[in-house]
Amino acid sequence: MPDRLDVLTGSCVQIPCSFDIPDKHHYTFNSTILTSGVWMKEIPYFDLHPDSVIFNSSKMVNRYQGEITGNMSQKNCTTVFFNVTTSYSDKYYFRIESQPFRATDLDKSVYIDVRDLPSSPILTVSGEVKEGTPVSLNCSAVAPCPEHPPELTWTLPTQFTTENQLQENPDETKSVLSTVSFTPSYLHHEKNITCTAVYPVGTSNKTAEHNMMLNVSFSPKDTSASISPADPVSVGSCVNLTCSSTANPPVTTFTWFQISGDKPIQVASGQSYTLNVTVDGGLYFCEGRNSHGCGKSKEVQLAIKGHEEPVNPKVFEILGKTLGLIFLFSLIVFFAWRRRTSRLPSGFDMTDRSQGLVGMNSPGGTVFSNQATRYWEPVTTT
Repeated sequence: MPDRLDVLTGSCVQIPCSFDIPDKHHYTFNSTILTSGVWMKEIPYFDLHPDSVIFNSSKMVNRYQGEITGNMSQKNCTTVFFNVTTSYSDKYYFRIESQPFRATDLDKSVYIDVRDLPSSPILTVSGEVKEGTPVSLNCSAVAPCPEHPPELTWTLPTQFTTENQLQENPDETKSVLSTVSFTPSYLHHEKNITCTAVYPVGTSNKTAEHNMMLNVSFSPKDTSASISPADPVSVGSCVNLTCSSTANPPVTTFTWFQISGDKPIQVASGQSYTLNVTVDGGLYFCEGRNSHGCGKSKEVQLAIKGHEEPVNPKVFEILGKTLGLIFLFSLIVFFAWRRRTSRLPSGFDMTDRSQGLVGMNSPGGTVFSNQATRYWEPVTTT
């Protein structure tokens, strides 16, 4: 049987147990005869301390409520105790009662530790966690009461799939294993993951969890180059170029390049690069590299006083075309308005009368106008 078992108050505990008979006494054990199992607490001496007996399978009433679930005729003495309390915490010995063989193994015992709170699950990672490469995480929690095993749940910063199973350990105890699979990215680096074990105890639950920070390996990201001072500088002065990047493991090599014609030329190594300004100025960029790859920055312009880059002629071309279109549209609107006003009846006043209907005399009649309607009424001559 195991050396130790951790148990929850109010739950059950299964003690994996098997026995064998020494060769010199083997002939005295008859598997066809009913064999009883006896559990003793703290003291293994059955005759001298009968009060140490807490369970005897041959009796109907015992101090501890339990059951030998193993087949004693096949030398399996696995036992379950129910509704354990903190007073159960102690060392236990097992005894066989048969005819004519009766014996206690004085050298082997199991310590049962009863707790109010469950032990934290064990969280492990299979292999290196690398960006873009699928990885599996394992979480296991002891199941001292296999009839009511814990339920394992995960909290991860990404989508994942899980697989749960009840498994037997080398010492024949039981545990629940949950395996989660996902593909990490560099954004998951230093993010927390949690495995939670929920144990059903009676009508309530008891929980325990294990937190772990992800350590994701990835190539350099967010690589950038900067120039100090950023304003145009004089020929002969010094400027400092700095390269920054995020990587795990950290960047081991920084390299600087200058654009010459259409080709980049390596000009320096190191995270910082100091140079004396020449009349050329130019475009620069940097690269950061670690064991997983490299990252390249955008190009930065080293501007020289008096040699600032002239405005692109295309800007003036676009601006001229835009102003020409605006002028052409204004002319169209103006001539359309003039054409409309030339068609009004003779003597019509275009002034807006906001006070309502106004009448005006014309050679042929009277024109009435308000803000919404204008019409002409002939005059009858008597």
